[in-house]
Amino acid sequence: MNITGAAKLAGVVGWPISHSLSPRLHGYWIREYSLDAAYVPLAIRKEDFAAALNGLRRAGFKGVNVTVPHKEAAFALADRCDHAAEVAGAANLLLFGEDGIEARNTDPTGLCASLREGMDASALKGAKAAIWGAGGMARAACCALSELGVSEIRILNRNLGRAQSLAASVAPKIKARLVPMGFDGWIGAGKDVALLVHATSAGMSGTPSVDLPLDPLPKDALVVDGVYNPLETGLLARARACGLKTIDGLGMLMHQAVPAFAAFYGVEPEVSAALRSMLEEALEHGR
Repeated sequence: MNITGAAKLAGVVGWPISHSLSPRLHGYWIREYSLDAAYVPLAIRKEDFAAALNGLRRAGFKGVNVTVPHKEAAFALADRCDHAAEVAGAANLLLFGEDGIEARNTDPTGLCASLREGMDASALKGAKAAIWGAGGMARAACCALSELGVSEIRILNRNLGRAQSLAASVAPKIKARLVPMGFDGWIGAGKDVALLVHATSAGMSGTPSVDLPLDPLPKDALVVDGVYNPLETGLLARARACGLKTIDGLGMLMHQAVPAFAAFYGVEPEVSAALRSMLEEALEHGR
């Protein structure tokens, strides 16, 4: 692959950034479609974020993906945003144009596509769902589940105030009914839900998973974990041991990258078995 002076440039910003799979993911597609393009990881501290974005715009970058801890700052700096970013109050994609910066949040798109890939998503219409967590991922999940026709979403968090704050902020912007709860309400809340989405960072890279019991869930419920490293988190292992259906976080990661790649490079890429295999190998070897 040769890069010329006309190459389309994009990247991912975060602090730290060495853990990100995005360079491998986008790099795979750049090679697959033989593009004159580059996608680079950019480690940027919080205090340097605004200045760095200005520099990237001036350097001719098409845009950047945004990961922790910059998603809220990215949303605040943008001149305009899409509906998903407005709901989440955060952006994972910034596009640079002559008329300013556009903020987007592709996590709901990624979650919707991952669910459609792993189940009959039409079964969610009119159903009830639960989300563990009340941060940015939980907001994106509310947006995605409402889009899929879920009628009620129970938002559970260790801190009830955070769950209530999320519900108050998001409820006016989506169709689904939001019910905030503390974790102590889980036993009753889980009994009639079709889907549980884990939307915290617990379980990532060997940290302990949320230890709430899965017994309250119906036997045909689906458990989705937003964590993709490791692929089998403690939560998913427990869910499988209970006979529950599961979806890991790698599908969401791949599918949320599709609209970003298309916006950067003008090509809509395919999420394929070969791509997943490459990313699974990278995770297995810690690369």
